[in-house]
Amino acid sequence: MTGTPVQLELPVSGPFSLRASTRFLEGFAPAGTHAAGAHDGLALAFPVEGEGEWRTAGAVVRQSSDSVTATVYGDAEPQALRTQLVRLLSLDVDGRAFPSLGQRDSVVGELQRRYPGLRPVGFWSPYEAAAWAILSHRVRITQAARVKQQLAEQHGVTVELEGQQLCAFPAPQVLRELRRLDGVAERKLPWLRAVAEAALEGQLDGARLRSLEPDEALAELQNLPGIGPFGAELILIRGATDPDLFPTQERRLHEEVARAYGLHNPSLAALLKVAERWRPYRSWVGLLFRTRREEETSEIASGRRLRR
Repeated sequence: MTGTPVQLELPVSGPFSLRASTRFLEGFAPAGTHAAGAHDGLALAFPVEGEGEWRTAGAVVRQSSDSVTATVYGDAEPQALRTQLVRLLSLDVDGRAFPSLGQRDSVVGELQRRYPGLRPVGFWSPYEAAAWAILSHRVRITQAARVKQQLAEQHGVTVELEGQQLCAFPAPQVLRELRRLDGVAERKLPWLRAVAEAALEGQLDGARLRSLEPDEALAELQNLPGIGPFGAELILIRGATDPDLFPTQERRLHEEVARAYGLHNPSLAALLKVAERWRPYRSWVGLLFRTRREEETSEIASGRRLRR
């Protein structure tokens, strides 16, 4: 990659563990070849949001006792890259009040103790989350992850970071031009191109989506072809990393919440009432539940269950 490496300091407020985030990504199938442990840090490669042509960049993030820093590579605009890094690591949220939530709710407190410092780690952008929502529609997650990795290897930029080679997901201007993709159903190709076009036009900008009321953002996202309620929530929570949204479409999460709170076949309204006590970190708590479930069942990693 071109350009001289630039050192950026990333803000942290409240508990945060980069090591926990790295472990999460290493077990997260959609991350594919875009992230890896890097000695004492986390190496990432991804297209950086921008107007018109997106540029691919790489970063190695490290945490010391009092700071989180990123060494970034490539010719993407540093401030745009920093903004995206901070958002995807959920460092743009003040987490100082998160521990007190666990003190008020013993279920949440147990999860916080089990996974100290774990915050949601998002897709590198809402654009990539939207592409994943389409690729994983009605196929096993492991199969979709393989296709996503092939896309990165065949059409993305390969970034070398401290001796590691990472293949970034194709930038939207590249995906927009593709007319055939191995392993992707033909009907999904126009959906993927529409997502790429929306990204280039700024409709999937992370800051923009976070600035909208959640219902407005979700409705807008569902106007994209191939994106339904499940995909829209995934894009907003995992792509734009909205910190305070309880997913209404995630059956696995609902089962875990019901089990933890002793609820028998609860309605969605009952689950939403439980989640109200987690404000303003509903997405964060949801991650803790999903992490425990995957640790105990490995159902996503093994591909045993179909994504709804």
